[in-house]
Amino acid sequence: MNVQATKPLNTRLETLLRGMPKTELHIHIEGSLEPELIFALAKRNQVTLPFKDVDSLRAAYDFKDLQSFLDIYYAGASVLLEEEDFYDMTWAYLKRAHSEGVVYAEIFFDPQTHTHRGVAVSTVIEGIDRACQHAKTTLGIESALIMCFLRHLDEDDALKTLQEALPFLDRLIGVGLDSSELGHPPEKFERVFAKARALGLKAVAHAGEEGPAAYIWGALKALGAERIDHGVQCVQDDQLLAELKRTRVPLTVCPLSNVKLCVYDNLSQHPIKKLLDMGLCVMVNSDDPAYFGGYINDNYIELFKALDMNEDDAIALAACSIEAAFVPQSKKDLWLGQLQAFHQSLT
Repeated sequence: MNVQATKPLNTRLETLLRGMPKTELHIHIEGSLEPELIFALAKRNQVTLPFKDVDSLRAAYDFKDLQSFLDIYYAGASVLLEEEDFYDMTWAYLKRAHSEGVVYAEIFFDPQTHTHRGVAVSTVIEGIDRACQHAKTTLGIESALIMCFLRHLDEDDALKTLQEALPFLDRLIGVGLDSSELGHPPEKFERVFAKARALGLKAVAHAGEEGPAAYIWGALKALGAERIDHGVQCVQDDQLLAELKRTRVPLTVCPLSNVKLCVYDNLSQHPIKKLLDMGLCVMVNSDDPAYFGGYINDNYIELFKALDMNEDDAIALAACSIEAAFVPQSKKDLWLGQLQAFHQSLT
């Protein structure tokens, strides 16, 4: 990773970035597992990890690409065995998100990561959902769950996972597609997404992170994706850029993740400012914050340090995050009003 020059933010802009109401729509809950919690859960569940201690685990976060990250990610997830583990993980994330101005989060989770280890889908969903309900009643932060399919597995496995989740449809807002992108185009999962949409679930998909712009087209056309996760490779296709602008299909962009996984050498190369200026619906998210060097506000702060972005850009990004949420317009209007009020309070 190249060293980049950054400039400090003025106090007012940093206050705006840290405190403004925002949503987070691209957060893998298993990727919020901090090393300290991983080791605490390993001890509780008597799981042996391939790392000596917290420092040696954290030292392994020198990723060369998406796959090198996933290898560590799945090792960390091995400590998640009981409902209480999923609760503790989700509660820790929601407390952090609330402290950073997040009013609403749509949380990705990967049931296949756990069912392949013998953990029941019910254990996963009940634990995560219980933390979401607790956070809503005690902190006021709202959330919803998006069940993701692992694209390196076959579609029959995804169909089986959807079938297992049917008793919990009332806990889910949508389905997604994640894991190793290269070599696994969206078209591979056309049937399972069609079935999920028929059940009333929203559709989102990772596309155009390491994979080409063609994968974004595939997610839109074959999967009926209503949002694209990452999507930064859209800059390679002018026709796609025009389509995303016309339809305002949102891109849930994760700046620090893109650098950590070597999509860009540094944040000064990141296209999010260009995409925003072109009129696309783009927003800032943390992806897998425990592994990629920061939660949502870290992403905002480092991005704004690296690029020539101002208060108008901050408000636009936060407004896009609210616009893109799968919630009624009345909720969006409430949060947009809170965003405007917070901005005005700084003047």
